[in-house]
Amino acid sequence: MDIPQARLWEIIRIEPAKWSEASYGKEGNGFWAVAVIGNMVVWYNDIEDGFNRSRYSSYGSIGEYLCNQDDLEITLQQILNAIETGRDVAPLAGPPIAGVLDAEA
Repeated sequence: MDIPQARLWEIIRIEPAKWSEASYGKEGNGFWAVAVIGNMVVWYNDIEDGFNRSRYSSYGSIGEYLCNQDDLEITLQQILNAIETGRDVAPLAGPPIAGVLDAEA
């Protein structure tokens, strides 16, 4: 992590906790939430082996499943970019689509 990312991390990180997600992370089998900022949670997707960020409306429940597979530093930089510009333009990878192979996507 560079210095700005590390500073942001120190402010938004939480003790890792399992959060549910309606599609792939139901009760007990959720994902590890590691940071919260506003109405956004940063979480580790152990199915896809990477970090993601999603909006949430209820603490403890991830709003949507994403499979970006990013390193934590990339996720933090995307948040910093959104803070600096006022716009969140980073790409977000949605859930798998039945019948579509990775090569076709």
